[in-house]
Amino acid sequence: MKVLLLEDVYKLGRAGDIKKVAPGYARNFLMPQGLAVLATPGAYKQAPRIQKEGEIKRAKVNQELGGVAEQLEGKRFTFAAKASETRRLYGSINMQMIAEAVSEAIGVTVEAKQIESQPLRMIGKHDVAVRLTVDLIPEIEIIVHREGETPESALEEEQEAIMAEEALAQILDEDGEQDAGTEDSADESEQVAEDNQADESAEEEVETEADEAE
Repeated sequence: MKVLLLEDVYKLGRAGDIKKVAPGYARNFLMPQGLAVLATPGAYKQAPRIQKEGEIKRAKVNQELGGVAEQLEGKRFTFAAKASETRRLYGSINMQMIAEAVSEAIGVTVEAKQIESQPLRMIGKHDVAVRLTVDLIPEIEIIVHREGETPESALEEEQEAIMAEEALAQILDEDGEQDAGTEDSADESEQVAEDNQADESAEEEVETEADEAE
């Protein structure tokens, strides 16, 4: 079904846009939240006005939060957690935890739904986007480290894991090339054997013909 957006909706469109969406999405989320209305002929006539109002509102909000976006861009947040020897957490760093840390740091309330990420479940560095508006989406750096250890140790552990994976991949590639070379050699040996056998058969036929001629 088609709807007219009354507000900016992230990853869908901006106020005043006409969008085709799933009926369930429209009826269960967009319309109850006051984000859209059914795109009737009357709604189409209202679209230019809503679009203009949306642009004015968006520009104001972007101006208000522009400084916050600059403050957040590249900012590092650290979280201590319990983890296994394979760097996997016993639990996770969820979006609510990140939102609370960001809100405390910048003095502006950020909700969990504005954190563009899945729950973090590994020791190491994670780049996470914070959606302040449809235009302002700064990226922050999350460092998850073991309890009792430093954030730097988590980065070192992650780098060691990456190097180990790369080394293993290289070994597997080399083994694959060796196996391919062995197969090629076997194929060549088999071909040589077949050629030799063919030559011997030809010689035997010549000898047989000579004996018959005598």
